[in-house]
Amino acid sequence: MSIFHAPIARLDGTESSLAEFEGRVTLLVNVASKCGLTPQYTGLEELQKTYGSRGFSVVGFPCNQFLGQEPGTAEEIQEFCSTTYGVSFPLFEKIDVNGEHQHPIYAELCATTDSEGHTGEIRWNFEKFLVARDGTITRFGPLVTPEDPSLVSAIEAAL
Repeated sequence: MSIFHAPIARLDGTESSLAEFEGRVTLLVNVASKCGLTPQYTGLEELQKTYGSRGFSVVGFPCNQFLGQEPGTAEEIQEFCSTTYGVSFPLFEKIDVNGEHQHPIYAELCATTDSEGHTGEIRWNFEKFLVARDGTITRFGPLVTPEDPSLVSAIEAAL
């Protein structure tokens, strides 16, 4: 199954999928509200504002698998993201990105190797997957910030 066709609910509970992003440049990120990397929301929102009109979107997947750093309800997550960081990009339901209950989207994404040679389980919050228009996936580790030249140049090349 393609990542674009796996069923997944939006944060508000509406059943959906990533089908609307197929053929676009998309940055998929597992996010958390109480993590040392949470300030990356600022950079992610900046990427959304900078490139959104060119067929790009950040897509966030809240995940509570890393030291319980996303404990909130869907409403609490939405409130935090919108009021603290002005997040306008789409957020989907809280999911597992690793383990027995790993969401099918992440089962496929985790097969991608990053520039450091890591393949497999998500290591931490804010791991990023850039999906090009043709479906090619590039993986970036959690410490690669949204402003990092390697990520920005990959987005620009994909657009």
